Amino acid sequence: MPDTDAVIDEVSPRFGPVRASRWTVLVAFAVLVACTQLLWLTFAAVTDQTSAALHVSNGVVGDLAVVNPLLFVVLAIPAGRWLDRNFGAALAAGAVLTAVGSLLRVADTSSFAWLLAGQLVVSAGQPLVLNASTKVAARYFPEGERTAAISVASAAQFVGILLAALTSGPLVSAGGLRLLLTVQAAVTVAAAVTMLAALRLPAAFPVEAPAHESLGWLRHDRLMWKLAALLFIGVGVFNAIATWLDSILTKFGHGSLSGPLIGLTTVAGIAGAAVLPGIVTKRDKRRGMLVAATVATAVVFAVLSLAHAPVIFGVLLAVEGFVLLACLPVALEWSEVHVGPARAGTATGALLLAGNLGGVLLVLLVQAVIGNPYAALLVMSVTALPGIAIALRLPDVTRAPATASEPAMNGPAA
Repeated sequence: MPDTDAVIDEVSPRFGPVRASRWTVLVAFAVLVACTQLLWLTFAAVTDQTSAALHVSNGVVGDLAVVNPLLFVVLAIPAGRWLDRNFGAALAAGAVLTAVGSLLRVADTSSFAWLLAGQLVVSAGQPLVLNASTKVAARYFPEGERTAAISVASAAQFVGILLAALTSGPLVSAGGLRLLLTVQAAVTVAAAVTMLAALRLPAAFPVEAPAHESLGWLRHDRLMWKLAALLFIGVGVFNAIATWLDSILTKFGHGSLSGPLIGLTTVAGIAGAAVLPGIVTKRDKRRGMLVAATVATAVVFAVLSLAHAPVIFGVLLAVEGFVLLACLPVALEWSEVHVGPARAGTATGALLLAGNLGGVLLVLLVQAVIGNPYAALLVMSVTALPGIAIALRLPDVTRAPATASEPAMNGPAA
């Protein structure tokens, strides 16, 4: 009988210990991440059809998506701390909750109560899945490959969003809500089972946080607060444009283009999240990347408030998506390098919590002026200005903890 570890493990002169099964874990995790976003936005593209099928208003249908960010705000930090202390159990719970929630929605596809129950369970599982993005990279991948792993996990979020937008309508047209929810449940259960199986594979770098560590380090870490502020703005702007682009373009006479333009922005974002983080981390240009993205956001929406031709919207939103969505994996990777693998789950939870808050509050801010499309675009532009100031105050050089297994005790002086 051959020694399994000897077969699957090797030592890279550059990266250190390498376990071949790391890619299996990453693929399983990325598919599960995509499913969380698919379930979150199930009804976004079929609001009218869902409203008619359930005999409720469009606003009530919207509540099925709103519960997700609300629960994330409450559960993000506890979920991150659990992942840091007992990674396997926490991620397994996230996979099970996601699968069970998807099945609850199928129990009675004509009942709003069953759909809401399913969404609540899915939403409870999501922080345990998404907060594991940097932990999966830190536990299974050597240092030189962690940026790529975090990029894949981050891009999977945007892939899930895109799939929700592209598939919900055709599935409802083909077989109503039952077909849509059944297909999504089948995919999600398969993803969850695969993730549970992948968790049985041993990690190369199994670092865990102390059982009773306080959150004092997070409260006093200035770099984490700056990264959180940038994700508050970045995720907020993306959610605002995804939510209100149709209203803005309708007032400019191009309402039919909102769907394709949101899809273009998201596809460009997937490409940016896959390509840019590796380039900027290799050269230690994280600060420059975040400065460029916030400047681009301010400029893009200022220009769009002046020029309304569809081609200009298409080009500028593609550029915006490419640089803006790449900020998520860059910020997450920087946080993991900064705080160390043992605290990566809590750090990721704090950053995604900030992003979810921004996603809710900036959507409401733009809603207050959506009657004037010029004002709506300018609000998104002006929102980026504080981000430029914050990004410019980030340190030029990334400082890692003293050892790969030892968390940084204090934030940098910057």
